[in-house]
Amino acid sequence: MTTTEQQPLIRVLVVEDDPVAADAHVMYVNRVPGFTAVGKAHTGAEARRALERTAVDLLLLDLHLPDVHGLQLARSLRAAGHQADVIAVTSARDLTVVREGVSLGVVQYVLKPFTFATLRDRLVRYAQFHAAAGEASGQDEVDRALATLRAPGPAALPKGLSGPTLERVTGALREAEEGLPATRIAEAVGISRITARRYLEHLVEAGRAERAPVYGSVGRPELVYRWVRGVVGRGR
Repeated sequence: MTTTEQQPLIRVLVVEDDPVAADAHVMYVNRVPGFTAVGKAHTGAEARRALERTAVDLLLLDLHLPDVHGLQLARSLRAAGHQADVIAVTSARDLTVVREGVSLGVVQYVLKPFTFATLRDRLVRYAQFHAAAGEASGQDEVDRALATLRAPGPAALPKGLSGPTLERVTGALREAEEGLPATRIAEAVGISRITARRYLEHLVEAGRAERAPVYGSVGRPELVYRWVRGVVGRGR
């Protein structure tokens, strides 16, 4: 009995200046079957050096790096002959940037903050597109191949959470340099404390926030949530 030949792993370079987020993205990539993170870079210069010494199929690329914009990096890599595809990771929602990225090999955009499930969906779709080979029989087959890159709708959030409320919670947390408990976030956003805590825990799971107990003079400690370092004030 013959065995099916396994497809080679898709090699991913994570380019993200925030060390906490970079580690989370590497962990996420390695959890998706068919993918392996071959390295991480925190600047455009580090990414270029990594590409010179390591074969890479896909860049998981933060667009706001300390030394270069992600699209400028993608453009320079194309000019230098690098053919790796790009999944852009950003919190920017400028559709002009999205259009520019299409011509530079950006095959997907993932908006921060995101969960493992969101990135997994994008990677699985990319793997299906990446595996397509041979000559298309016609326009329908070309359309189907391209359609694998497009999600059927907005990235799914955990049941009961909504995108607009998540954005408001995220905004309130990012503005609080010292962090806030769920009760204060609830007041700022206009939701219940229990609901606020669900959104905050979602951000913690996504690697965009952290929580720590704060002990007062009496009673139980209160959990305080803080936005992960490197996000506030950088247009990300």
